[in-house]
Amino acid sequence: MDARADAAGHGRPALVIFDCDGVLVDSEPISLACLTAGLNRIGVPIDVETVRARFAGTSMTSIMAHITRDYGVVAPDGFVDAVKAKTLCAFDIELRAMTGAAKMIAALDLPICVASSSDPVRLHHSLGLTGLLPLFEGRIFSSVEVPRGKPFPDLFLHAAARMQTAPASCLVVEDSVPGVTAARAAGMRVIGFTGGGHWGHDPAGADLSAAGADVVVSDYAGLARLILPG
Repeated sequence: MDARADAAGHGRPALVIFDCDGVLVDSEPISLACLTAGLNRIGVPIDVETVRARFAGTSMTSIMAHITRDYGVVAPDGFVDAVKAKTLCAFDIELRAMTGAAKMIAALDLPICVASSSDPVRLHHSLGLTGLLPLFEGRIFSSVEVPRGKPFPDLFLHAAARMQTAPASCLVVEDSVPGVTAARAAGMRVIGFTGGGHWGHDPAGADLSAAGADVVVSDYAGLARLILPG
């Protein structure tokens, strides 16, 4: 048995499920800044660090429900679409793939897919801009496809079912506490990833470990050492 694979669990997985934002693409600093600016414009007194801590890795539907509940602010019609549009425009200028992602993923001899809280338009836009889309085309799953997003296990279970793989044989790569929580609830092993720009506060990923990540890595070199063959 491959010792490097064993560091992430017990044996090589049958499927590797990648989150997108903060794992494949370094989008979280951009999207969190756009969301924070939008929330401030509608009267929500919140800063980007609070937005990161509370909402990174969750869907817009869940975020807006929390905003209404916790701040008593109901977003005006079109707010979510406007934030999404501004975010995509910012991506066009600033978005980059994670360093080493394309090379490592292309070298994997395992089935792979994406399971993300982002909507399909944003997912395809992000992966297309960064050149990663051909690696995952036809195997991209969004939280809009399931009743409940992360931290519930629905999305990861959906991805595993679509990929015809038992949950216990899956390995998830996640950068957020809701994502790690969802993977564990789905009965999957999970590697925490802190290579994104939004993890400058804690590159060791203490929050991810506390949420149940089997191991935490800070770059694709570390990820490669765990799951590449040979």
